[in-house]
Amino acid sequence: MSQEKQANYDDNNIFAKMLKGEIPYHKVYEDDKTLAFMDIMPQAKGHVLIIPKQQAVDLADLEPEFATAVLMTAKKVMAAQRQVFEREGIIQMQLNGSEAGQTVFHYHLHLIPSSIHELGRHAVTQADQTELANMAKQLTAAIAT
Repeated sequence: MSQEKQANYDDNNIFAKMLKGEIPYHKVYEDDKTLAFMDIMPQAKGHVLIIPKQQAVDLADLEPEFATAVLMTAKKVMAAQRQVFEREGIIQMQLNGSEAGQTVFHYHLHLIPSSIHELGRHAVTQADQTELANMAKQLTAAIAT
């Protein structure tokens, strides 16, 4: 993680715990600046989250090198989502602040293979863990090719 810590960053948020290896997740992709994983409360099948390995609450806190890395990871994940789920449409969503609907206060980007008209509600239903693990493996394999 970056040495710079945001004054209002909570080290105990769920994404910080994931980065520290304290809680499990279904990894899709990882590099030195980002981590991509399956959303456990997806708005559509194949919903992936990308987080930077920097302590940033929202976009305003994100250092340019980490912002660039998030977008480069997004490109890889989106290509894999299109291949695995046979969906052209990928919703890219990023929420800044509780008024905008942000519920985990670590910057993250949502990549949701769906149509805006079919999109489910945010953070409502937990997905089957076996299905998430299977999708993560498929996406990881697609990125590796």
